[in-house]
Amino acid sequence: MRVPSGIPGVDFGIEAVRGSFPEELEIAPLERPVEATVCLPGSKSITNRALLAAALAEGTSRIENPLFSDDPFWLMQALVKLGFGVRVTEEGAVEVSGRGGRIPTPSADLFVGNAGTVARFLPPALALGTGPYRVDGTPRMRERPVAELVESLRALGARVDCEEDRFPIVVRGGARGGREISVPGERSSQFLSGLLISAPCLPGGLTLRPAGTLVSRPYVDITVRVMRAFGAAVEEDPPGSAAFRVAPTTYHPTTYHVEPDASAASYFLAAAALTGGRIQIPGLGRSSLQGDVAFTGILRRMGCRVDLFEDRIELAGPPRLRGVEADMNAISDTMMTLAAIAPFASTPTLIKNVAHTRLQETDRLSAVAAELTRLGIQVYETHDSLRIIPGRVRPAAIRTYGDHRMAMAFALVGLKVRGVRIVDPGCVTKTLPGYFELLEGLRRGG
Repeated sequence: MRVPSGIPGVDFGIEAVRGSFPEELEIAPLERPVEATVCLPGSKSITNRALLAAALAEGTSRIENPLFSDDPFWLMQALVKLGFGVRVTEEGAVEVSGRGGRIPTPSADLFVGNAGTVARFLPPALALGTGPYRVDGTPRMRERPVAELVESLRALGARVDCEEDRFPIVVRGGARGGREISVPGERSSQFLSGLLISAPCLPGGLTLRPAGTLVSRPYVDITVRVMRAFGAAVEEDPPGSAAFRVAPTTYHPTTYHVEPDASAASYFLAAAALTGGRIQIPGLGRSSLQGDVAFTGILRRMGCRVDLFEDRIELAGPPRLRGVEADMNAISDTMMTLAAIAPFASTPTLIKNVAHTRLQETDRLSAVAAELTRLGIQVYETHDSLRIIPGRVRPAAIRTYGDHRMAMAFALVGLKVRGVRIVDPGCVTKTLPGYFELLEGLRRGG
């Protein structure tokens, strides 16, 4: 695995951190219900949006409470290779010296791992420079869709070369604004988000309209709110739609505080729900930017008592969960969390409208179905849904397919059932390197 490097103030090597994990990790069941307060690191989604907006701003920005994991490090390394100043302070903030929408280095070879946000956010920014800029990733990233983004960049006048609409892609400058384009959003919202972030830097600005159904809409809302925090003028056109008009402007340097990761919070909320315990998550609440906070609504329907305050979430689990029917299109990163606790409910659970998860770090629908079956649970899989029948869970070694969310979600099963082992637990470094330490902390109150 290639290791991000060249970032001043960073004492972190993905290879070293992954190497500290065993090949398999057995999860010991909890002896009593969870009673904990869990403080989580910053959101990956927000961190990467803020890092790129800071690089496109005129001057130095400070990103506080960023996430330090694989995905943000691939972006930080790419920014360094592109000539931006990136420094991690002693307090753990990241300072980025922006160039007002200019790309300092005329050409670069960039590696993005399996980071979807980095792979989809960087190319529109690179189209502001001269090029050539080559963007490549892991073998799985070479399988993930990028055609929609390539077509959109070409519609803006950028020159983009790739074979069979897959990574690696080579981006050259030439993008021009002052127009309106349609962006397909049925397979990923990241195409729209990537174009939005760079749109203020285009002469004449840009109007973007999604073509077809837009999946994971809450992530686009995060994009818009981060852009506005850095001074962008972006409006929905018409209000309440998924179309956006972005005025030409210069991002302003700012100090931006990243809220805790709501997707990561889902695992700890689910742990309390599963064990009939109580948990508090500071820093997330009803004013959160992240759509995945809505996972608390699903847990409430499963029988949990959930209180959303302005600055925290509190949850108390029931004696036993009940099954639900849930459309998880908008919060699909929590789909696997629900799937992992569904076998312990009193009635079946139906997860639907999540076909796009087949195109993520792995084919998540098939992977979840396979591993639940390995645990002895009956699962009915369709092209966009899973129906999970509660039953007796048996011990098993859970394959993770290199997918961090498979590891984190299925570790929850081990909190209830002895003999559950996670294969390749080190894959959690993608978004939460300290996940298993935080999970272990539930035994002593977080």
